[in-house]
Amino acid sequence: MFNFLPARWLAVLPALAACGAGAQTGAPAPDTAAAANPAPSIAYRSAMEDYKAFVDKKPVPWKEANRTVRQRGGWRAYAREGAGAADGKPSSAADPHAGHATPKPAPALSKEEP
Repeated sequence: MFNFLPARWLAVLPALAACGAGAQTGAPAPDTAAAANPAPSIAYRSAMEDYKAFVDKKPVPWKEANRTVRQRGGWRAYAREGAGAADGKPSSAADPHAGHATPKPAPALSKEEP
């Protein structure tokens, strides 16, 4: 089974420390061009600067809404608009249900005996 031997761990730890120390880099050399030109100032702009509070619109009275719908041609005008026809003219698009024809039933097999 597994035997815990502290001597093995004591031998491995200095090797790991040496590898870690070898991977370290020295301090970076100072960049004289960056030191001569100072960084530009940073301007702060709040994300909430252009915030507009939500204002609940006052609902239109139902009588006025019904009058507006009647002036525009009633529910049929809205139905034509949704179907793609404007001002009562049929739409120039092909019939959207043209490909949905009902298939004809197969002819019945005759039961003639030879």
